Amino acid sequence: MATTAPDVSVFGDAIKYFNEAAELLDISDAMKQLLTKPARQIIFAIPFQRDNGGFEVYTGYRVQYSFVRGPAKGGIRYHPGVTLDEVTALAFWMTWKCAVVDLPFGGGKGGVTCDPTRLSASELERITRRYAAELFEVVGPDKDVPAPDVGTTPQIMAWFMDTYSMHRRQHTPGVVTGKPVALGGSRGRVEATGRGVELVAHAQMGALGIDPKGARVVVQGFGNVGSVAAALFAERGCTIVGISDVSGGYHNEKGIDVAAATAYAREHGSLEGYRDGEKISNERFLELPCEVLVPAALEKQFTAENAPRIKAKLIVEGANGPTTPEADRIFQERGIVVIPDILANAGGVIVSYFEWCQDRAGYFWKESEVNERLKDQLLSNFEAIAKVATSRNIPLRTAAYMIAIDRVAQAFTARGMYA
Repeated sequence: MATTAPDVSVFGDAIKYFNEAAELLDISDAMKQLLTKPARQIIFAIPFQRDNGGFEVYTGYRVQYSFVRGPAKGGIRYHPGVTLDEVTALAFWMTWKCAVVDLPFGGGKGGVTCDPTRLSASELERITRRYAAELFEVVGPDKDVPAPDVGTTPQIMAWFMDTYSMHRRQHTPGVVTGKPVALGGSRGRVEATGRGVELVAHAQMGALGIDPKGARVVVQGFGNVGSVAAALFAERGCTIVGISDVSGGYHNEKGIDVAAATAYAREHGSLEGYRDGEKISNERFLELPCEVLVPAALEKQFTAENAPRIKAKLIVEGANGPTTPEADRIFQERGIVVIPDILANAGGVIVSYFEWCQDRAGYFWKESEVNERLKDQLLSNFEAIAKVATSRNIPLRTAAYMIAIDRVAQAFTARGMYA
């Protein structure tokens, strides 16, 4: 029996992917029901005072989807479009993301309905501290461990950690990950998600017979994930022919200087005005001819409408949920390989796990050690997924979900039911 979900959106798409994989596993209908219901959803008001003395009220969310394999784990998103549906879907994905790379975490996600680009540093701090205070009783190193996501930064994690520690009257760096190194953050954490994207892409390029030397790569989203991934692709000898951010897409068939583009974006706050490429629409950008396409922006970038026009050979999902189930089926029919989000962008949560371990032990690793452990953890699980996909003749996404669901279901069964 397929599990149903409300006719909404992002979470509805996530449930569809779950159902496709769950039907191939020997798990009961009751287990499917257990795995598709969030453990806890929290919604609250965040009133705060603007620098000019005015008052505003935002909405805060935290969804703790699963605790079966360990504390909930997932980022905090600051974006005006944050909804309960989106946060629930992201927490759902985090459950499978942690399981597919075999981390001792469940899944969680949070968000605030604010636009961080329109807020001063002091306003962001007040919002963050109020958000952290509201969640004080339900987060912690053994309960729920937040991290950065869209619109949040290591500094915001530092404010969150400090607020929690002050309420607890105890220095507790392990309450969040993605912190500054000076406060117990892990070396290599900032680059981890983009590094993971490139690692799995490189492995699959080899399987597809794509030579990195000169392979054309298009990266949508030139933030932390996209810019790091683009730089690492360039180091492999790939030609970055397209990059984009909120200001639009930029195309240069001869190749974009990633280091120069990164410096420009850092100096100007975005790629607006960037001249080392033709500025094009996002629609045209996604349809550029290339060997590798990396969507590293927001959800639902590939739909039934544009999927037939995508010209990539390999799509590596640096963002969460960029491909709708309808688009995914079209890609399968067209022979376009997709490395799913729960695996492709898991580098960040892997190194978040390393950070959590280092904070609890009070012993910190060299960046080279972090990167080597990341590579081992990510690629060993990628190989397992690829074997299942090949042996059962199914897409990588379905194989990844099968492995993740089976690991969580086994944990559920071993723990038993407390009722």
